[in-house]
Amino acid sequence: MAQLRPVPNLSRIATSLGVSVATVSNALSGKGRVSEQLVGKIREHAAELGYIPSQAGRALRTGRSGVLGLVLPDIANPLFPKIAQAIEFAAASAGYGVLIADSRGNVSAQTEAINRLVERGVDGMVIVPRRATRISAASCPVAVIDTASTPGNTVAADHWQGGELIAAHLADLGHKRILIIGNNPESNVQNDRASGIRSGLCPGMSAETLWIEKLEHQAGSGCPLGLARKVEEGFSAFAALSDLQALRVLTELQRDGVDVPAEASVTGFDDLIWSAVVTPALTTVKMDMDAIAEIAVSALLDSINTGRTREGALVTAQNDRVPMQLIIRQSSGPAKPVQENLQMENS
Repeated sequence: MAQLRPVPNLSRIATSLGVSVATVSNALSGKGRVSEQLVGKIREHAAELGYIPSQAGRALRTGRSGVLGLVLPDIANPLFPKIAQAIEFAAASAGYGVLIADSRGNVSAQTEAINRLVERGVDGMVIVPRRATRISAASCPVAVIDTASTPGNTVAADHWQGGELIAAHLADLGHKRILIIGNNPESNVQNDRASGIRSGLCPGMSAETLWIEKLEHQAGSGCPLGLARKVEEGFSAFAALSDLQALRVLTELQRDGVDVPAEASVTGFDDLIWSAVVTPALTTVKMDMDAIAEIAVSALLDSINTGRTREGALVTAQNDRVPMQLIIRQSSGPAKPVQENLQMENS
């Protein structure tokens, strides 16, 4: 049986170099009076030996756990694993671990998730909130990722600007009547996206909004959205406020015999992993999640390290909005000429 190689510790490094354990500890932590030359020598030797600092030991010395919390509203939504991956990478790059809590779409469960992470001793927390989440329950600095209209938001994609990108794209294609399709009228993110679309409309364009939750409250979960009828009424573009809703729109139109994009264009938001492989591939607006995560984690760690933010307070970032990017694919195309639509109605 192969013998396990002993794990390097401070004593082994100290013995190898003929210095004290305290000197090694100070050199690796950046504390104490150790010459730059000796610090470099100690760190180089520690790296050669494969030394890994003890997280528990560091916590005892600094009073910090070296762990951040991440609270997500619903990890079943394919958008949120992308956020989790970006946050974990940004935190790991700064030497921090991440504990993830999922509220499963429930506000009270999200508050409980915040409390659990506080009990685990996280140094700070990143929260993607649901409406009415009690951020004040966190007794540590908090970075919020939602949208600019959310009070206390730290950083987010510029959802309003993303909506303007969709409006400009549909205007370039000659679309005049647009149906904006969202899920939750209480969502700050979806309202900002819808407002961005409306603000970006050119003269001669108009938009109406269909909220799926309201329709389902009346007609039942999973009910038809009546989109083929909307095409008959003259709507030529369907601007969904997320790729999940765009997939529902695309499926219903195709099921009812509407050709996408020849008869109606469909757009979404978020550029989820399957958006490029559905048929037709979905035109959408993409968040720079890596940049958002880097800003959120950096602001959070700055607050933790400087102690400028009191426990439970929301941290701020100098750059609080990250531009979105339009990804043009096959689900959007030129609007049919008005004459052609009239001929179809009279045939």
